[in-house]
Amino acid sequence: MIRKKKDYYVFETLSAYRQDLAKNTKSVDLIELGAGSIKAPQKVIVKNIYKSSCHSEKDTQLLFKLVDRFQPQYMIELGTCLGVSTLYLAKAKTDALLYTFEGNPDYAKIARDAFIKYKADHVQLIEGNIHNTLAPVMDSLPQLDMAFIDAHHDYEPTLHFFNLCLQKSHENTVIIFDDIHWSPAMEKAWQHIKQREEVKQTIDLHQFGIVFLKSSQAKEHFTLRYY
Repeated sequence: MIRKKKDYYVFETLSAYRQDLAKNTKSVDLIELGAGSIKAPQKVIVKNIYKSSCHSEKDTQLLFKLVDRFQPQYMIELGTCLGVSTLYLAKAKTDALLYTFEGNPDYAKIARDAFIKYKADHVQLIEGNIHNTLAPVMDSLPQLDMAFIDAHHDYEPTLHFFNLCLQKSHENTVIIFDDIHWSPAMEKAWQHIKQREEVKQTIDLHQFGIVFLKSSQAKEHFTLRYY
């Protein structure tokens, strides 16, 4: 499933959004709340945000395929940015409920406009500091079927987000972590997560780390080269 090469009609549509962002010269405020943001400028051009912060087509197509394969009904994404990965998650299952969280109001506005334009009505964008907004939404969910964690790339926040996800997870929940090798702190968080009793299988794709909780299978960890 990970290496399976298949074209989906929606990829062309979402590629058009990428092209729009790549040409967007609008200046917006940069209000980063996560790791790596201390020396960031106060203003940034949208096309530069897209280039530096949005996932590649390969990675977002993988997110689409994971949703298509596992058919989650209740999903969360931590770190909306400009809404690129959100749209790939959303378009793979249009009857799901997807909550996406973003702390930067300017980023959130761009993403929200894109959700309207590309008819992703089932996406709920939660604006504000994720450390304040995530727990109430998690409390409201009957269960969590899939999570994409791409926010505050540091050891303690990553484990905090993971623990919140576990509260509503079940045997078939899939949790995807971004940037697992981005820093020593993220390496440490990933190693910790792999050793957790609740975690039964993991796949290390270098960019993403995928966690499975299915207890009927032996505890195994895989590392794959993904092209």
